[in-house]
Amino acid sequence: MNSPLLLLILLALATGIGYRMKATQGRIKRKAGLQISAAEIGTSFGARATVIQFSTTFCSSCRAAKVLISDVVSKQSDIKYVEIDAESNLELVRKLDIRSTPTTIFVDKKGFEIARAIGAPKRDQITAAINRL
Repeated sequence: MNSPLLLLILLALATGIGYRMKATQGRIKRKAGLQISAAEIGTSFGARATVIQFSTTFCSSCRAAKVLISDVVSKQSDIKYVEIDAESNLELVRKLDIRSTPTTIFVDKKGFEIARAIGAPKRDQITAAINRL
């Protein structure tokens, strides 16, 4: 196989992978996961649910997600928002298999994971996930 053809195939493959990754970033997926304790997140759970965002100081998407999630959650008194610094909580990061930031986990009032978003979710996705809780 000649070099230009191989290069073209690799370029097409990389482009496809890039589009796939971009399409799944921020999408909220329903998930039955582990139980998180209030002690692990450093606060009590919301009356109906808690939205936990794992962030890092150098993550610009984390700051944008924080503003958006805080705004959506502030309109519902029975939902609580908690931001956790991933770098300072490595044990919890490992337990919950957090692989990138921002990662947002939606838990019920008992701390069971219901859904998860990897990347910055959109406002309508956050609202829909909260309404399903």
